[in-house]
Amino acid sequence: MNFTSENVTRALTYDIDRYEHTLARYLSGDLDPDEFRIFRLGYGIYGQRQGGDQQMVRVKLPGGTILPDHFEALATASTKYSRGFGHITTRQNIQFHFVALEDTPKILRELAQVGLTSREACGDTVRNITGCPYAGYCPSEVLDITPWVQETFSTLLRHPYGQRLPRKFKINFSGCKIDCGQASFNDVGVVACTRPSPDREDELGFKVFLGGGLGANPKPAIVLEDFTPADQLLATIEAALRTFDHYGNRENKVRARMKWLVESLGSDELRSRVLKERKYLIASASYPQLSNYPDLVNTLVQNSVSKTPVSLSRRPGKARPSGGDSPFEVWRYYNVLASRQNTHTSEPTNKFLVNVTVPLGDLTSRQFSGLGKIVRTYELVAKTTNRQNIVLMDLEESQLESLYQELDDLNLGNPGTDVASDVVSCPGAETCNLGITQSRELARAITLELSKQGLEDTEGIKINISGCTNSCGQHHYSDIGLSGAERRAHSRQAPGYQLYLGAHLGDDQVTFAKKTLRLPAKNTPEAVGRLVSWYREESHDGEDFSSWVDRRGGSKVLAKQLEDLDVFPPPETNPDYYMDYGESISYAAVVGEGECAGS
Repeated sequence: MNFTSENVTRALTYDIDRYEHTLARYLSGDLDPDEFRIFRLGYGIYGQRQGGDQQMVRVKLPGGTILPDHFEALATASTKYSRGFGHITTRQNIQFHFVALEDTPKILRELAQVGLTSREACGDTVRNITGCPYAGYCPSEVLDITPWVQETFSTLLRHPYGQRLPRKFKINFSGCKIDCGQASFNDVGVVACTRPSPDREDELGFKVFLGGGLGANPKPAIVLEDFTPADQLLATIEAALRTFDHYGNRENKVRARMKWLVESLGSDELRSRVLKERKYLIASASYPQLSNYPDLVNTLVQNSVSKTPVSLSRRPGKARPSGGDSPFEVWRYYNVLASRQNTHTSEPTNKFLVNVTVPLGDLTSRQFSGLGKIVRTYELVAKTTNRQNIVLMDLEESQLESLYQELDDLNLGNPGTDVASDVVSCPGAETCNLGITQSRELARAITLELSKQGLEDTEGIKINISGCTNSCGQHHYSDIGLSGAERRAHSRQAPGYQLYLGAHLGDDQVTFAKKTLRLPAKNTPEAVGRLVSWYREESHDGEDFSSWVDRRGGSKVLAKQLEDLDVFPPPETNPDYYMDYGESISYAAVVGEGECAGS
């Protein structure tokens, strides 16, 4: 996708002119607040719990792809209109908080100058199209899904069927069945695959999933069909979108996501309706033919299949860092990945990928600018990740040390992606109307506790936190998941968390983490520390967390060993238990009207 083509610029200008005109009508009292709220959400402007004119602006990055000009525009926006930093979300967007409503047209115009949009980033629309952050680099991938993400984004942005849906609609792509793009629990999930062909090489195509979702009631997606030919993919996605628009529940928002359509219609009936819609879509003016998308055709021609799936790896034979290693060597071990073979030639590769650790997904204006300069100077590909970090691709080994120094100068040289201290959190009660706990502050407390115990570098553990049950922090998809909960003890309200254990994603399926016990917020870091310590001491080589949980007797057995932490002291003895992290007043669960109603 050309982010700054003439057509894109014209469409963005029209969008913002329309938004500015409608905002003026609202501010003058000429437009009903509920009407404006629906309109505003469609333009990616989301109200905060602070009320008044405080808004969140969500910027879409399809597949997480972010260019040097984007970094620079985001740096300017964070300084002029927000708090001096932006936030990477679990769906690879960038969010700015505390933007004045009157300033929203200005920030949208400045971002549009580099081809960025917030259109349909919120509301009952087709949200940002996400994809595996390692796409184009991972040696396991069947094909690079990046251009497919971009074309799906371009095809569905402003699409007539994507504007006023029963609820939001999320589409995710993965390049192989490892499913780093999280295709198996979204409204539509797409995983690249092949099928044997009798007279030529294996045919490239996709496995399409339907009706998955997180939220308070997580549902794994169902398989639409085992193989969707490449020239049918875009039509299949549009058919799924149309089916949801036709039959989704418009009376009850709580049961309006596509996962509930699976339940109300049944899997077989839903499949039948989507496939029927696709069959006759050829009669529609919007029918997306593959021949209209030369970039996608080129992708199919140029990609050959990796016959032996191979994961990205740390340097082969490199030992875990010891006390004598330099900071660069420690960072290299944890943050630099190398593929053991080239995806397309099966030859050893001399290219490296760097994971940039971004604590809680927050990037300051200086860091945005610095990353833009790095990406431009080194001629890299950059993407945001669904774990709120940044990946930089296509580095030469000779560039790694100088890159580390530049990242370190930006306070982005910390080792530790994909380790216990790399905690994911939604904004929680800091800004969200639905948040009932300060999830970001808990994330900081957990990181501190792990550091005190020397456990922060424990590999193989994902920790995710949501400030409510709606799973915007993806707590159901984690080894250790936590969701905010109101607790009551000694006739007082107190902040707490529900603990989940042992999710697993891969092999074209997802197993969600299991609900266990509830904990006081102030005891939650200790509980996490115990779990990480037990796993570190007891796990076998190569044993993932969910397998260890099963071998240990299951999540209920582990929860039983944490029950001593589910205790609230009397408030007069320890009032701290009745205040949330980062707060100096007594806790009270305050829930507003959620404009997006969670995940």
